[in-house]
Amino acid sequence: MTKARFALAGALLALAVPLAAQDTTAQGVHITLQYNVGTRPGVVVLPVAGAGGDSIQTILQRDLDYGDRVNVIAIPDSMAAAVRGGLDSTGKVRTMGYAVFKTLGAAAVIQATNTSRGLHVALHDVARGQVIDVNEFPLPPDSLSRGWRMAVHRVSDEVERWVTGVRGIAATRIAYVRNHAVRIVDSDGADDLTIPMAGAGMSPAWSPDARMIAYSTFGEGSRIVVYTLATGQSRSFGERRNTNVSTPVFSPDGSAIVYTLAGENGSDLFSAPVGGGPAARLTAGGGTDNSTPAFSPDGRRIAFTSGRAGPPEIYIMDADGTNVSMFTDYAFSTRNYRSNPDWSPDGLSLAYQAYQPDSSGVFQIFTMSLRDRTPHQLTSDGENEDPSWAPDARHLVFTSTRSGTKQLWVIDSQSGRLRQLTHGAAMSRLGAWSPRLAP
Repeated sequence: MTKARFALAGALLALAVPLAAQDTTAQGVHITLQYNVGTRPGVVVLPVAGAGGDSIQTILQRDLDYGDRVNVIAIPDSMAAAVRGGLDSTGKVRTMGYAVFKTLGAAAVIQATNTSRGLHVALHDVARGQVIDVNEFPLPPDSLSRGWRMAVHRVSDEVERWVTGVRGIAATRIAYVRNHAVRIVDSDGADDLTIPMAGAGMSPAWSPDARMIAYSTFGEGSRIVVYTLATGQSRSFGERRNTNVSTPVFSPDGSAIVYTLAGENGSDLFSAPVGGGPAARLTAGGGTDNSTPAFSPDGRRIAFTSGRAGPPEIYIMDADGTNVSMFTDYAFSTRNYRSNPDWSPDGLSLAYQAYQPDSSGVFQIFTMSLRDRTPHQLTSDGENEDPSWAPDARHLVFTSTRSGTKQLWVIDSQSGRLRQLTHGAAMSRLGAWSPRLAP
């Protein structure tokens, strides 16, 4: 392995283990925060003293804001003195200090303190006038490093769970393609890395434990490559190097990869064990294209794109290729085109891209509930493609031209709030949101 690969492997090592694998926080106390259901509780993040304190406060505020479940309240200059007066000499909130935060409209106050062991975090319930959650979180000693920032993201996610009951998505990353290279970026747009690779990469996909990324290459033939983040090592997947393979996706249990294999007579979906072995054919296109597979969270079904009835539509089949049914409604229109599904992590809906009759021939992002099959359009500005769900089944990353060139954007599917994730003159596309990451 080259020095560059060792460096990248070390940089990604802290990101390669799933959240369920290890709980490194000390046990704390928990009392539910009280606020009106259906509202976003106001949260104040107090300044943090010590090494990296300003960055800790900024990251916590930004992560909570991007989660779209709380209203982060900045302390105005006119109230700064009152807030300081509400704290004692050690920085703890005085009883009288809660009235100040109530004036700001805060339901909760986050107080983080640097310690020799890491970051001590307390959640204050303003209405009760007391601490209702407290815990100690380990932080790497090298403040502002990549691993240190990810550790702070994990703190943000746990604090969001304290406040709302739902764990945040700050400690995640997004794989994507820029200039034919596969890259990985934090969910807040920071720490952008390029995976060392030979050839041009396409269609990255995360393993369910976030230890590996699979992607396809093209050039002289094509192949699927599996990249292990902790070691920086890559290996070819499957034996079909001189054929057109694309859009790999891991099964939810991590045992198999389903991919598209194209030939002279259309394309079909195949499944092969991650560790090696013969591939099983899942579809029989008969001259049509079957592509872009997406597993249901329980691994029992696969959504995919197929043109078997005419224009491309989204179908669902059992994971062994049986019981195929059309998911999106067929319409007799030359502009009819629905493709690139992604199954929400809660299993309740699919996101996909679709032409609209009035969209001048560009794609827009839709979601559709599996229960009522009612489409919900999320985008309308520019061309928007390739949606990928975040682990919270609420946010999506997608490719959009709304800024002038194809870049990755994130949308809150409930409020419609947008933020741009990648920037620059080069196109960024084919985003894939990772599972939650842990030490």
